[in-house]
Amino acid sequence: MTVGVLRAAQRFGEFIASGVPPAAARARAAAAVLDTIGVALAGASEPAAQIVRKTIAADGGGGSVLMGARETASAPNAALANGTAAHALDFDDMCFVSLAHPSAPLVAGTLAAAEIVGASGASVLDAYVVGFEVEARLGVAMNPRHYERGWHCTSTLGTVGTAAAASRVLRLDFVRTAHALAIAASEASGLKENFGTMVKPLHAGLAARSGLLAALLAKNGMTASEAAIEGSQGFLAAMDSRLPTADDQAADLGSRWEIIDTGITVKLYPSCAGTHPTIDALLALRRREGFAASDVDQVEVFVDSITPTVLIHERPASPLEAKFSMPFCAAAAIVDGHVGIDTFENALSAPAIISMMPRVLMRADPALDGVGAPLTQARLRVRLRGGRVLEASANGARGYPERPASEDELAAKFLSCAARAIPESQAREALTMLRRIETLADIRELTRTLAHA
Repeated sequence: MTVGVLRAAQRFGEFIASGVPPAAARARAAAAVLDTIGVALAGASEPAAQIVRKTIAADGGGGSVLMGARETASAPNAALANGTAAHALDFDDMCFVSLAHPSAPLVAGTLAAAEIVGASGASVLDAYVVGFEVEARLGVAMNPRHYERGWHCTSTLGTVGTAAAASRVLRLDFVRTAHALAIAASEASGLKENFGTMVKPLHAGLAARSGLLAALLAKNGMTASEAAIEGSQGFLAAMDSRLPTADDQAADLGSRWEIIDTGITVKLYPSCAGTHPTIDALLALRRREGFAASDVDQVEVFVDSITPTVLIHERPASPLEAKFSMPFCAAAAIVDGHVGIDTFENALSAPAIISMMPRVLMRADPALDGVGAPLTQARLRVRLRGGRVLEASANGARGYPERPASEDELAAKFLSCAARAIPESQAREALTMLRRIETLADIRELTRTLAHA
């Protein structure tokens, strides 16, 4: 084992156990927790989430809350169920460094760990931040090669990040924390080929459960290789990392914060993040120019080279596939002038959108590669009947760190999502607690408000 491997493993463990996030990082974490709990409540009634709940019911109850449900579960099973629900609508946040949906597994796993020990709200925020940082640093080392190879980072990096967060909540020392990361490295998996199916949200649930389980196993004395992350047959090598080690990325942990520098992208549309720049640009173009769907002859969407590897359903056959279809999402924006949860619930029974889809063409443009983070760039050409051509470009979308969602937008999204699972009075009580999460002495004060009454 090289000195670099030892140094990086030790640095990660020490940071997770004792790093002190600044106030700005905690604030970002608090907003992420609020948003993720909202989308988990909305996703609790989705088929993937219901199947998970039905499956874990055979194990009996436990001390952890299943969001939007009356049942309880063991902490690992709650992490599985809540993580799946949080990602079920693809409405949860994104990070363009890790190329993952960080918060679905991080929040589900961290809350389940916090319920075990009755951790404070402040402890939950600190745990979220250190988990996010570890996940992001691995993302810098591994991507885009790891992602392009077919790995779903929400699941692969999310498992290790959740292990870091759970280790912090459970107050493991840096040695046991390093073992937790190594255990998580052997649990991590998740294939992009399953995008557009129920397995994609399951990936987030599996990452939450596996990360928490890794921390619990390490807490109880399970050991693992110190080189499991960076060894010659370790996590980075096996999963086709861009770089052979994460030593450089670990070097400034605690002095630089990725959650502040890069930030978190909050979704304002419940579809794959790769569709958002196009949706945003089309909605703005539609408002400005006042055209209707009947006026449109053709829409050309030019994207970076990674986007087509994610938006793999040209003609979706299910609501889940529609979330990973540029023709569907662009057509919905043009036809309806909005893209919301209901857009995808009615995906297969919207004749105007279906008839528009063949007029939407997506093409990779190598000139967009490297202009910004993957999935963030789009160039549009809308040809109207009669020959007029409208053009627009997009660098990200609303909700991105450069154009963040306001507190009012976050609250409105939370309440509309929560209303799908719990009464409005209960949702408002949860929102009030989430807005002051850092002051909660015991996170179970909050999680009790998230169960179906």
